Amino acid sequence: MGQLFFLQQLLSLLLLIMAVCVSAMYPGTARLGMVGKSMKSALNAELSSDFATYYYNQTLDHFNYRPESYTTFQQRYLINSAYWGGANSSSPIFVYTGDEASIVGVASYAGFMVHLASQFKGLLLYIEHRYYGESVPFESKDIAFNNTNTLGYFSSTQALADYAELITNLKKNLSAENCPVIAIGGSYGGMLASWFRLKYPHIVIGALASSAPILYFDDITPENGYDSIVTKDFRETSETCYSTIKQSWSEIDKVAAQPNGLANLSQIFRTCEPLNSSQQLKLYLEFSYEVSAQYDNPPAHYVSDICNAIDGAAEGTSILGRVAEGLNASSGPPCHGIYVYNPSHMDEWFWQTCTEIVMPFGRGDNDTMFEAAPFDLNNYTKNCQDVFGVSVTPRPHWITTEFGGHDIKSVLGNFASNIIFSNGLRDPYSSGGVLQDISDSVVSVYTQQGAHCLDLLTPMPSDPDWLVTQRDKETKIVALWLAEYYAKRQLDVEKLELGTWINDQ
Repeated sequence: MGQLFFLQQLLSLLLLIMAVCVSAMYPGTARLGMVGKSMKSALNAELSSDFATYYYNQTLDHFNYRPESYTTFQQRYLINSAYWGGANSSSPIFVYTGDEASIVGVASYAGFMVHLASQFKGLLLYIEHRYYGESVPFESKDIAFNNTNTLGYFSSTQALADYAELITNLKKNLSAENCPVIAIGGSYGGMLASWFRLKYPHIVIGALASSAPILYFDDITPENGYDSIVTKDFRETSETCYSTIKQSWSEIDKVAAQPNGLANLSQIFRTCEPLNSSQQLKLYLEFSYEVSAQYDNPPAHYVSDICNAIDGAAEGTSILGRVAEGLNASSGPPCHGIYVYNPSHMDEWFWQTCTEIVMPFGRGDNDTMFEAAPFDLNNYTKNCQDVFGVSVTPRPHWITTEFGGHDIKSVLGNFASNIIFSNGLRDPYSSGGVLQDISDSVVSVYTQQGAHCLDLLTPMPSDPDWLVTQRDKETKIVALWLAEYYAKRQLDVEKLELGTWINDQ
């Protein structure tokens, strides 16, 4: 059951794995091998000379008034002013709501933000999430992650308050109080962007939330939503590929039960180290399929690559031989590093999923191409407490209590405005996204073909028409927000001038 829990944690980790969705990987696992090159390039990205790095003296605890609450830490943020029209013209500020990653990788790959800045003469601001990258309280990660007392300041609500304080301070220092701010984020960062607009509407006039599964909490989204879309992606690509994968799980167990079965499986799948169990192999394969579906964005075709290899194997190749060919196509030879994941109290995202980001991933019998693996909150809690201690109990209902989620159309329709929820329907996380317009200004912009966070990546000449159309629609909505802001501001100025004139008469 522990391995199932860790798969569920890793599914949460898939929120950000490559490109704009660069995540904090769990060290020691090779389950991200198929996107290894993209991951390495993102983590090791070098910023252009247009970017400048700064540090803000950030408040540790925004919500209490104990002496230690006033402690500060250095929060890293990046600025690109290459396109900014300046404070005097009230040019906009586009802010990336930092997520579970170093902010450098995000700034390097979220090229659509640069496009928006060039269109609207905007200032680009990227704020690193507390406890990630270099923005670690208590002067070192060893101290910050030492115990739950120091980790207790690590939450999404504290992060949003960080962004509000930093933006307010920066605007004051730049004499840019009249410059409108728009929040942008992808995946967990997209969730933060939408929540930021809801919680701090006086700070940001709008938000673009890309691939943000804000509804994957409680029982709002079926627990099998994620793997149902993975299954759909594979089945639409090839019925025989889907069928082969579905049959493979029992075949793995059958071989494993034979004398020298694990050694035979290790040989069939070219593992770098001998397998300890059939479950170890199955978890690796599941994760490979899930990553392939989540990031099946052009120009890559991960799902097709796997299915072409499975279907294209020589006639007479066994089911497991075909699946092994698919694995080779996804992550390649010479061998597959299938290691046991051991969670650590030093893992940032693990802390978040063990406290507030409790997404109930699971699946039943025969409702996906995978084996049954229902979500078990008791087991989930036990494994969290094994790492962080018995004082840490996941709060599965807190996100919907703090930010909402149930009856989303009514709630957002009554209380929200100026939010774009963008999705690609091949992204498994779109199952927990907002996929219909809530109102005239809280809108859903999605594509049938795209997957995770694609619209936030740098626009390329080779982009398909449907992606260009999606970005154009988002750009026009942003233009409308800005036009409304400037029109209202001009009206306020005219009212003030009229009032002054009347008083002078």
